Amino acid sequence: MAAVFPTVREVLALDPVRHGAPRVVAGDEGLDRPVRWVHVAEVPDIATLLGGGELVLTTGIGLPADDAGLRAFIGDLADVGVSGLVVELGRRYVTGVPRVMAAAAERRGLPLVELRRATPFVRITESVHALIVDAQLTELRATEEIHQRFNDLSVEGAEATEVIRQAAELSGCPVVLENLSRQVLGYDPAGESAELLLDGWEQHSRRIRPAGRTAYDPDNGWLVTTVGARGQDWGRLLLRWPASGDVPSTRAVEPTAGPPTRLTILIERAASTLALGRLIRRDAEGLERQIHRTLLTALLDHSRPVDEVALRAKALGVLLDRRHLVGVMVRHRADDPAGEVGPEAAQARLRDLSEAVGQALREAKLTALTSAVDDNSVGALLALPDPAAEDRALSAFAGALRRVRLDAGSGRTPSGVDPSRLAAGADPSRATGTGGVIVAAGSGVGTLREARRSLVEARQIAEAARRDQRDLPIFRLPHVGLAGLLHLLRDEPRLQTFVERELGTLLEYDARHPRERLLDTLRAYLEQGRNKSAAAAAAHLSRPAFYERLARIARILDADLDSVEAALSLHVALLALDAVRTP
Repeated sequence: MAAVFPTVREVLALDPVRHGAPRVVAGDEGLDRPVRWVHVAEVPDIATLLGGGELVLTTGIGLPADDAGLRAFIGDLADVGVSGLVVELGRRYVTGVPRVMAAAAERRGLPLVELRRATPFVRITESVHALIVDAQLTELRATEEIHQRFNDLSVEGAEATEVIRQAAELSGCPVVLENLSRQVLGYDPAGESAELLLDGWEQHSRRIRPAGRTAYDPDNGWLVTTVGARGQDWGRLLLRWPASGDVPSTRAVEPTAGPPTRLTILIERAASTLALGRLIRRDAEGLERQIHRTLLTALLDHSRPVDEVALRAKALGVLLDRRHLVGVMVRHRADDPAGEVGPEAAQARLRDLSEAVGQALREAKLTALTSAVDDNSVGALLALPDPAAEDRALSAFAGALRRVRLDAGSGRTPSGVDPSRLAAGADPSRATGTGGVIVAAGSGVGTLREARRSLVEARQIAEAARRDQRDLPIFRLPHVGLAGLLHLLRDEPRLQTFVERELGTLLEYDARHPRERLLDTLRAYLEQGRNKSAAAAAAHLSRPAFYERLARIARILDADLDSVEAALSLHVALLALDAVRTP
C-alpha cells in the first residue's frame, strides 16, 4: 500500500507553485495522483532514472525538437508512472507547450502543467518535500496511536463491539466484522447509514474477494483481513475505502491507489485484538451467541431501538420484520438441584442447555434469536412465516429438544436409570432427579415492538410451571391455572396483603408452636375437598385429633371452615402463600 502523499492538485495549491501562475493544459483527470517526490530534469531520457510517483519539473531546454520525440518523451513518463509533468515557460517554450505534447499527455491521462511565470524550482521542491515529510510524520504518529489503542484494548479484554468502534473511529471508515458464513457479527457505520451499509450484506460480501490474507479489493472498495489464530480462522474484518469517486478531499491519497498503509496496520491490529479476545474467552459463548444475547436482552429491557435490533438480527441472518414472532423460555425446574451445583457447575449446566436449545432449533429448521437471558433460563424468539405455523413450530422444537437432550445423555446412562425409560422418551434429567426441563411459550405477536410481551409472558409461564408436576411438551398461558396465576402475581403487594389477612394469625400461632403445624392440617383439609376422614388419613392423624385441630384453626382464624366461601378464600390464600415463598 502507498503511504500518505500529497496529490498533484495539492502541490499546485502551494504558494511557490501558485507564484508561477500554473495552468493545467492536459490530463486534469489525473490531478488526484499522489506525488511521492519531485524531480528536476532537463534530459529526454529521464524516465530510465525514475521509479514512479514523481512530479517532474523542467524548462524544456533538453526536450526533443520533433513531434515524434515529444510523443516518445510523454509516453516514457506515462509508462514509468510519474504523477505529472510541470513545464516552465520562457526558455524553450514561450507562449505555451507544443500542441503535440499536450495531445500526447491528454491521451495518456498524464497531468501536464505550464508555469507561465519564472519560478525557482528549489522553492517548489523544498515545499513539496516538506509536505511529504510532514505527511509521513503524521502517518507515523497515527500508526503509533493505532498500536497503543489496540494494545490497551487487548490488555483490557475489550468486547468485539468496542474493538470495531475504535477501528471505525481511528479510520473514519465503516467497519464490519463477519463470520465465515458472511453473517454480520458486529459493525460501525462511522456516521453513515447502517441500513445502506448492511442491506443485502451476504450477497455483497461474497463479491469481495481480495487476493491475500490482508488485501484491498479495488473493484468493491473494501480493505479486508482474515480474523483467526492458531490456524483456525473464524471471520473477516472489512473496512470500506472507496475505489473511486466520493473519497473525501481530506484524504490525501488518490482513490485508485488504495488505502494508506496506516489503515492496513489498523485493520490487522484490530483483527489481532479480536482473535486474542476470542482465545481468551474460548470457553465462553461465541460471538454469534453474544450478539443473540445482546439483541434478546435489548428487547427485554428496551436498551436499543427495535429498528436497530431488526437491522442487526437481519445482518446475522435472522429476519424479524414481517414475521410472526413467538417468545420461548427453556429452564430447569430447579435452580440448584439438591444444593449441589456451585457457580462453575451452574454456568456449565446453563451453557449445555443453551447449546441444546440451539441444536434443537437447527434440527427443527427454525429461525430464531436465542441465548441465555439470565442465570437459569435460555430464551428464544422464533420468527415464523405466519401465525398458522406457530403450533407446528413449537411442537417440532419441543420434540427436537427432547431428542437432543436424550442423545446427550445416551452415551452415559446414569447409574440406577433403566435404559428402557430413556428409550421410551423419559427425560434423562428427570430420571436422575434433577427436576427436568420446562419449555414455555408466550402468545404470538405480529411485530417486533410486541416481541417483549411474548418473551416476558414466556418467562412468567416458565416460572409458574415450576410448581406444575405435569410433563407437558410446551407450557402455555392456559396451562398455568390458578397456582400459576398466583405465582405470576407473587410480587404484587395486594396479593401479599391478602395472604396476611387470611392466614396471618395462623402463621403467627405456628411460629410460637412449631410442633403443632396447624397450617399443614388446614392444607390437608382443603386439598382433600373438606373431606375430614380423608384429610385425617392424609395428615396421619386420628379423626378425633384431626377434628380437634380443625376446631382450634377455626378459633384462631375466626372462620367457619364448613363454609364453601370461607374455605375457598383460605385455599386461594394457601396457594398464594406457596407462590410468595417460591423463589
